[in-house]
Amino acid sequence: MLKAPFGPCRADEEISIETDLTTLPWEVAYKFLIGSVIPRPIAWVSTTSADGINNIAPFSFFNGFGAAPLILGFAPMATEDRPQKDTLANIRASGEFVVNIATESTLQQMDATGRPYPAEVDEFVVAGLTPAPAAVVSAPRIAESPINFECRLFALIPLGDAAGSSTLVLGRAVHLHISDTVLRDGKVDATLLKPVARMGGPFYARPETLAFRRADRE
Repeated sequence: MLKAPFGPCRADEEISIETDLTTLPWEVAYKFLIGSVIPRPIAWVSTTSADGINNIAPFSFFNGFGAAPLILGFAPMATEDRPQKDTLANIRASGEFVVNIATESTLQQMDATGRPYPAEVDEFVVAGLTPAPAAVVSAPRIAESPINFECRLFALIPLGDAAGSSTLVLGRAVHLHISDTVLRDGKVDATLLKPVARMGGPFYARPETLAFRRADRE
């Protein structure tokens, strides 16, 4: 048996790890998760509170979940000292938000907005970002982001109710802004967009295109 900080694990001759995730402390399971599911795209979400305070926060539990309707989803996690993130509270109140795409040029500003500021703090001010008016939702866009999806709340799905749990936020994207600086032949070009993604621990990554095509595509 391999003894580890999180309890006994069965080890083979190559010292692999096998453990029961249902009994593992969530903090340890979380580290395995974020080290395995990589790279993770980042939803850089802007919202406005019921008191009119703008908020920005990045979320790496994020992806697209359909095209008709076009659904984007992300999942804020709960911690013992912060059971509900400001982003989630604002979306519950307004039913609207904007998913902005974070890029290499905005990496430091995006990282700054991920800190646990009090609800009355405007992260646009803290990070030196520019709020731009959205076309159809109340929350502002991040002007420095080249792609913005304006979303209306589609569903909130609680995934547990204790520290380490999350709430899956599904939004219907109703309006899109794309800067011509990231377009090539009418399509988003990743080499121009230069999006950033999360790795395990404190690290970020940039996408790298493999010289491989899907078998069902010309």
